[in-house]
Amino acid sequence: MPILTVHTLAVIFGILGNAVSVGVFLAPVPTFYRIYKKKSSEGYQSIPYVVSLFSALLLLYYGSLKTDGILLITINSFGIAIELLYLMIYVVYAPKKAKNLTLQLLLVGDLGGCSLVMVLTTFLARGSKRVAVVGWINAIINFSVFAAPLGVMRQVIRTKSVEFMPVSLSLALCLNATMWFFYGFFIKDYFIAVPNVLGFILGMVQVVLYLIYRWSSSKVEKDLSQHEPNNDPKLDSENIGSNKNQQTELKVIVGDAVVN
Repeated sequence: MPILTVHTLAVIFGILGNAVSVGVFLAPVPTFYRIYKKKSSEGYQSIPYVVSLFSALLLLYYGSLKTDGILLITINSFGIAIELLYLMIYVVYAPKKAKNLTLQLLLVGDLGGCSLVMVLTTFLARGSKRVAVVGWINAIINFSVFAAPLGVMRQVIRTKSVEFMPVSLSLALCLNATMWFFYGFFIKDYFIAVPNVLGFILGMVQVVLYLIYRWSSSKVEKDLSQHEPNNDPKLDSENIGSNKNQQTELKVIVGDAVVN
């Protein structure tokens, strides 16, 4: 009976990581289709996609330095293409201020930052030292990317609403982090493995928050549906006014969640 070698396991998890990562990269498609249809960025921010593009560019560079980096090259090449597409759509339909900020971040942050890393590591580091330096930079960037959902989790706790934290994406991020952790573990690349431990933990926290507040919201809706209508015109008028106030408050909360 054949036994799976460490190399084979690394390839399996790397391929699975590529497959799951494609799904994660494609997750924002409905958002950008909506932006395209409405011809408006609707208050969405471009920073998460600028950061994701920067991360993909550095990981592509890191993969090109490694002898066994082909699986990093394939997925991050795809990631760069899809993130550029998202940002192109955003720039076309964003207001002038957001558009200018996005272009500045792309030119100075992504293009300038990656070029600086490549030039410095090329001239100041050689061989395995260059791989280690770029690996550390990628690990730090990946920690920052994985920490990004903390803002969304704060909004969920504050608003007690999971509208802007889909559980399917949280589960996909957990699965993605798991695949890449084992890939990094089997090839002994801890610059890949260690950051994904944080990614898995934060993904699970998001799932737990979703279950808590989704159950809480469902319970409130069920309790409200069990209330019988009141026949007192005066009370009905007061209830209508109260409902309008609640709807206004909800719109304010939702709008704040989108912007932040």
